[in-house]
Amino acid sequence: MTYLETTPTATIDYLAEKKGRIEDFANDREFRELSTAWRAMALERKYMNNFSWLGRPMIQLPMDTIAMQEIIWSVKPDLIVETGVAHGGSVIMSASMLQLIGHGEVIGIDIDMRAHNRIAIETHPLASRIKLIEGSSIDTNTVNKVKRLATGKSKILVFLDSNHTHEHVLAELNAYGPLVSVDSYVVVFDTFVEDLPEDYEWKDRPWGKGNNPRTAVWEWMKNNKNFSIDRSIEDKLLITSAPDGFLRRTA
Repeated sequence: MTYLETTPTATIDYLAEKKGRIEDFANDREFRELSTAWRAMALERKYMNNFSWLGRPMIQLPMDTIAMQEIIWSVKPDLIVETGVAHGGSVIMSASMLQLIGHGEVIGIDIDMRAHNRIAIETHPLASRIKLIEGSSIDTNTVNKVKRLATGKSKILVFLDSNHTHEHVLAELNAYGPLVSVDSYVVVFDTFVEDLPEDYEWKDRPWGKGNNPRTAVWEWMKNNKNFSIDRSIEDKLLITSAPDGFLRRTA
């Protein structure tokens, strides 16, 4: 443990320095443009497909994974709701953080839960903190199941990372946004689709510019003034799949 970490005054100075540095990043056009260009190249090369968490593939930018664990540690939720399970790395990451905190459960929702992925998740050492629901995240039955499981939970955090069309994400925000507790977050991934070059073509995907999670966030925020976009997180990360996607409930 370093001197900075053990000295209160030094820690305060460090936090102030960090805050100022992040605020400077917000206006660092050259650095931000470089980060945006790098992210587009990373997508083309499937860079985010190279990582795992405790043995399960996790299709996320490492920077976003850092942000997720910071948010979980800060909020210390009783319940995390995640849409989009895939190989299970993200739900395992959430479960591992809850295990360290000492309480809580993560619900993983996916429309197509592959058998080998389900087996790997359900036999993982952290399986006791995970509940899987197979079905569309916006189906009424799925939403009602989640609401029942959320009953009595005082701190709830939501991660949205399934179908990335405007209509689908807007429906997810309407369904799960109200569950989020004050000072917690709903994090909407892949809002960066709106920032990709004009000539970028998605292969076998129904989303693109004008029809993606970010446009859904912009529309949803118009009628949900009890949430604000926490840009300090993306200013810190710079390379993130979720610009405008860290939505903090303020009231």
